[in-house]
Amino acid sequence: MMKPKRYHPLLMLFDVWGFVKNVFFLVIILFVLNYQSQSFLFKYGRYAFYLYTVITFVYIISKWLTQKYKLGDTAFHLYKGVFTKKEQTIPYAKIQNVNRHISVFHRIFKMTSIHFETAMSGEDTTIKFNVISLQEADQMEKVIEQGTQHDRELDDHDFGQDKLERQNDIDVEEHKEVPDEVSTLKTNAQSGRQNRVIHFNPTKRDVLKASFTSLSFLVLVPILVSLYFQLDDFFDLDERAEGLISIILSAWWLIVVIIVALVITSIIFGIVRVYLKYGKYEISSDEERVYITQGVIDERSFSISKQNVQAVEITQSLIKRLLGIVEVKLISAGNLKIDDDDLKISSLYPFLPEKRAYEMIAEILPSYEITEQMSKLPKKALWVRLLRPIWFIVLVSVALFYFQPAIWGLEQAWWIGLVLLIVVIYSFVILGYKNTKYTINDHFIQIKKGGMVTSHIVTKRDKIIEVKVFRSFFQRKLGIASFEIVNRANPVRHTELDDIPVAMAGSVYTWYMDRTKEIEIE
Repeated sequence: MMKPKRYHPLLMLFDVWGFVKNVFFLVIILFVLNYQSQSFLFKYGRYAFYLYTVITFVYIISKWLTQKYKLGDTAFHLYKGVFTKKEQTIPYAKIQNVNRHISVFHRIFKMTSIHFETAMSGEDTTIKFNVISLQEADQMEKVIEQGTQHDRELDDHDFGQDKLERQNDIDVEEHKEVPDEVSTLKTNAQSGRQNRVIHFNPTKRDVLKASFTSLSFLVLVPILVSLYFQLDDFFDLDERAEGLISIILSAWWLIVVIIVALVITSIIFGIVRVYLKYGKYEISSDEERVYITQGVIDERSFSISKQNVQAVEITQSLIKRLLGIVEVKLISAGNLKIDDDDLKISSLYPFLPEKRAYEMIAEILPSYEITEQMSKLPKKALWVRLLRPIWFIVLVSVALFYFQPAIWGLEQAWWIGLVLLIVVIYSFVILGYKNTKYTINDHFIQIKKGGMVTSHIVTKRDKIIEVKVFRSFFQRKLGIASFEIVNRANPVRHTELDDIPVAMAGSVYTWYMDRTKEIEIE
C-alpha cells in the first residue's frame, strides 16, 4: 500500500492554463481594446481582475498543497481541505468506467489525465487526476483491476468456504493454496489485458463517409458568421465591408468564384474536422473490458467493464438509414464526462455499416443476443396514435380561424399552414408506428422506436431495475397497453413502449418477475 502523496506539480500549471483560457477575451477587452479608457466600468474592472487573479493563484497553490491521494488494496483514499480536513474512500468495485484525455497540454509534457467514473450518487462521484504521468496512469488501472479481481476471488472463496463448513468437510491444505490461485488469476488478468483484440479501425473511405454523413462541412459558415459579429462589436466591420460588398455584387463571376471557394473550403474543413476526431479511432476489447480511443491531436479514450454494460443502444438518423449505417452506444451507470464536456465516446464509432455493427456487438459482448426478427404493433395501435394529436390540432385550428393571420401578405396563409401542420404531424405518427418493433427472449428484451431518428435498445433482464405497466382510457377500450423499463445509467435510463397488446404487456411483467429464479442467495 502506498503512502498518501500530492498530485503532480504540473497540475498547478494545468489549472493556470485553464484560468488563462477562461479569461482570455476578458483580458483583450480590459487591457487591449479599452486600456486607455478611464470609465468606471473598465477602470475598476481592471482592479477587480487583478484581485481575482491573485485569489485564483493562491487557491491553485493551496489546493495542490492540501490535496493528497492514496491507492489502497481495495479502495482509493482521497484527502482534501485546508481548515476542515476531509477524507473520502471509494472502493475499486464501485468504478464503472475509466476515461483518459491527452490534450495539447498533456502531449507537450508527455502526461495524461485519467478519470475513474463511479455509479455512486452525490458529490465527488468521479475520481479525477487531471495531470498524471502515463506510467502512473497505467499502474493505477492495474492496481484497480487487481483490487477488483481480488475482491471477486475473496467473495468466491468465502462462499465456497461456507459451503464446505455446512458440509463439515473442510480441507485445510486446499485453503493454504488459495492465495497462489488468486495470484495466478491476477497474472492471467494482466496478460489478457495486454492481448487486446482490435475490432475496428476506420479507413479513409470511412472518414470521408463520416464527414458527409455528419454534415461537418456545414459548420464552417455558422462559425464565420459568429466570428464576424463578434469582431464587428469591436472594430465596426459593417462600415468597412460596405465598399467590398458593393464591388462583389457588381460582378457575377466574382460571386460564383466566392461561392465555389466557400463550398470547397467547407468540404475540406469538414473532412479535416472529422479526421482529427475519428482518424485514429480504435475499438478493441479483452476478456474483461471494452476500449475505445479517438482523436489525432486531442486524444480521448474510454474503457468499461463488460459486466457494467447496462444496455446497448443502436440509433439511426434518416441520412444514416438511407446509407445503411448506424451508431452503437454502450449504456453504463457511470458518467461519461471529462472537464464537464460530454465525451460521447461510449459510441462504437457513430458511422458503422449496419451489418458490421451487429457483428461487432456479438464479438465484443457475446452475452448480448440481438435478433432482427421483431414483432410489430397491432393495427389498432395506429388508431390510438392518430387520435392523440387531435386536441392539439383542434386548438390550433380554432386559434388560426379566429385570428386568421396573414403571412407574407397572403390572407389564405393560415389555412395553408394548418394543412401543412396536419400533414407533418401525421407523417411523424405513421412513421413512428411503422418503425416501432419489439421482442422478448429468455433473458433479453429489444425495443425499437422513433420517427426521423430511430432508437433500438437491447438490454438483459438482470440489468433492469424496474418495470412498470400502465394503460390510458383509449388503450383500455382497444385492449392495448404501455410499459416502461428502467436501467441504471447517469441519469437513470427510462425506455417506454406504447400501444402493445395487453397480453404482451402482462407477459413483460411476468418475464421480469421470473428474474428472481436467477438470483442466488449465499
